[in-house]
Amino acid sequence: MRVVAALATVLIGTMLALPAKAADKVVLMLNWYVYGEHAPFYYGKAKGIYAAEGIDLEIQEGRGSAATTQAVAAKTADFGYVDVPTMMRAAVKGAPIVATGVLLQTSPMSVMGLVDKNIRKPDDIRGKTVAITPADSMTQIWPLFLKKTGLKESDFTTVAGDGQTKLNAVINGQADLLLGYVMDQSMKIKDATGKDVYPIKFADYGINMVSSGLVANTDYVKANADVVKRFMDATTKAVEAAEKDPKGAAQSILDANPKGGKIDTLTQGFELTIPLYRTAETKSKRPFQVTEQNMTDSVNLMVEYGGLDAKAKENPKAFYTNDYLPK
Repeated sequence: MRVVAALATVLIGTMLALPAKAADKVVLMLNWYVYGEHAPFYYGKAKGIYAAEGIDLEIQEGRGSAATTQAVAAKTADFGYVDVPTMMRAAVKGAPIVATGVLLQTSPMSVMGLVDKNIRKPDDIRGKTVAITPADSMTQIWPLFLKKTGLKESDFTTVAGDGQTKLNAVINGQADLLLGYVMDQSMKIKDATGKDVYPIKFADYGINMVSSGLVANTDYVKANADVVKRFMDATTKAVEAAEKDPKGAAQSILDANPKGGKIDTLTQGFELTIPLYRTAETKSKRPFQVTEQNMTDSVNLMVEYGGLDAKAKENPKAFYTNDYLPK
């Protein structure tokens, strides 16, 4: 009995002496420089949500969804947070990439201007000047918005430039409106002018498609199924926690990156993002649970208006999976 007890003591001591299993390092590359939409990732890291799932998360800023998609396809980053339609364009051309969760299921696309311009509905756009960035996702969908609302390009003046030029045009009064995301460009304008912005949302006029989501290399997903599952579980919990504490979530951005913006507009930008997480069909579901119909509709719209190859319509399911999401 003494021998058995002694062996048990040695075994327990050995087990206690063993180092804890190291967390899996995961690199997440964002779609752009940090702004309010990204709050859940920083909040989840700050609150230990990722660590609790054995994930050592590194968050990197991006330089556009196309560049982040390329980085994930090349395995430079493990996951990317990107515009899913942009990822579709790469995937249909053979890039080994898939969405492991679609977070923004209602489109953030809008045409927006300063509140004091009193532009509240499509008819108010007549006679105004609209700033666009040629070939970006919003400009490609813009003709559909015009068709849905009975507007013609001759009803207003268009000025074109890159993303910053477009912002400057509205900030400096050279344009009345710009095409932008409700939680992104609107906050940049407010930061610069101190004035509120009013967005006319495309989704309010029957134009809806998925937007931002998490993507990964298909080979990485197959080889690291457990890591993918734990990462998506942690991110789902991080989104749910951040929804309940928008200001705390925004503050977590500044705690990680003091030059990441202003607390008021980061908070407001995140609060504007939350309603985009779900559609009428997914309002009772946890984040990322996109429906097949939503994805199919998005593919069809992108083929017709967004320059997506028509062969994408053959199998919309190829672009995403819900298999790694918590139930």
